[in-house]
Amino acid sequence: MKKQLLIALALLLSVSAFSQKKEIIKKGWNFGPLPVVGYDADLGFQYGVCCDIFNYGDGSRYPFYNYKFNVEASRYTKGSGVFRFYSDMPYVLDDTKLFFDVTYFYAKKYEFFGFNGFEASPFDPVAYGIELAGDTIHKSGYHFINRNQFRFVGSMQRPLFDVPNLYWTAGLAYYNTKVNRINMEGYEDQVTLYENYVNTGIIKEDEAHGGNTTQIRLGMVYDSRDHNSDPTKGIYAEATLVGAPDLIDRKGYSNLSYTFLWRQYIPLYKDKLTLAYRLGAQNRIAGKTPWYMINNLNTMFFQKMYTEGLGGAVTMRGVNRNGVIGEGFAFANVELRWRIVGFQFINQNWQVALNPFFDAGMVTQKFREKEMMDAEAVLDPLPGNESMYYSGDKESVHTSAGCGLKLIMNRNLIVSAEMGRALDNRDGQKLKTFIGFNYIF
Repeated sequence: MKKQLLIALALLLSVSAFSQKKEIIKKGWNFGPLPVVGYDADLGFQYGVCCDIFNYGDGSRYPFYNYKFNVEASRYTKGSGVFRFYSDMPYVLDDTKLFFDVTYFYAKKYEFFGFNGFEASPFDPVAYGIELAGDTIHKSGYHFINRNQFRFVGSMQRPLFDVPNLYWTAGLAYYNTKVNRINMEGYEDQVTLYENYVNTGIIKEDEAHGGNTTQIRLGMVYDSRDHNSDPTKGIYAEATLVGAPDLIDRKGYSNLSYTFLWRQYIPLYKDKLTLAYRLGAQNRIAGKTPWYMINNLNTMFFQKMYTEGLGGAVTMRGVNRNGVIGEGFAFANVELRWRIVGFQFINQNWQVALNPFFDAGMVTQKFREKEMMDAEAVLDPLPGNESMYYSGDKESVHTSAGCGLKLIMNRNLIVSAEMGRALDNRDGQKLKTFIGFNYIF
């Protein structure tokens, strides 16, 4: 994979032989049908089809678009799949931005590493009865579940008090989540962490197999960026209050939480070199949250398909996906974005960019820590393992680092390849590769 990325970079740099002409101003409709060919170290190889549809109107706002639609149908070789439609319409109505996302995810192998980061016990294949054949460990399903989810998110944004760049936001969201133990061939007789959590009461019986979640979202946004998808300067700050009344299942899992995001883009050299960073925090204020929703990042608008963390391709690249989940969490991402070369090809404007990065995050509000400790206290330790539910380790900052390569068309369609590694072996012991679309913020 490293060799392939280096070859791709060399080919892209060779395009600098194209003379850099005046930027083409896009007007009207612009279609970007693409085969979906990607890779996610946590999900496998991705294949399918997608189409980005942009409308630039008369071109007076370019590179901003009047509205955008995206349709995607794809699956991953590790058993996950996605059917998605979303629309981003910043100018279809006067002074009003509208955003809609309708997505169905299915995952035969969805990661579950327990609660509260380092406090969750590490996986030991010998302790959990996974047979060994010589030096080869048979594939384990211990840290996987089967999860399907339908998601609908609708958000709007309007100016607040006629203050430049300041807006109020409102939105509705609905999630239907279905969870069960992993049911793939070859994993039938294996014990899983999910089943252990259910059997000990860490995961309650009435929430064990998922449920329905409705959310009412209200917030404020400050946005002075020069562009949405590929900003080179400005600030984006979002503060959102999320109420989740238990209107459908009526099992007592109503809650109130807040999400705060701060992104800043600092130009270091014209629009060629940008220091970009993101700070984020989410915490429950009141009520109870079902276990299957604590890893959801409740944002009004998002660039990436997946809005879950911490860990994986959208929050801490290189850390195990869903490896750092709790009732509250905080995270940070820092990137140096270097636009190496720009050129024109097939009547489109292109940029090639590199983005070395550093990611960090931790659980700040524990989820059912007492239940984990109680389950551990009554356990008869297995040989070589004394921490099946609660490791006794203190939760601290999880970190990762790596580098990405971007191919950007008209500053709106961004093909991304990134490689990252966790800096603590408890978070993952391999260099992970992610190929997809867009910057993570």
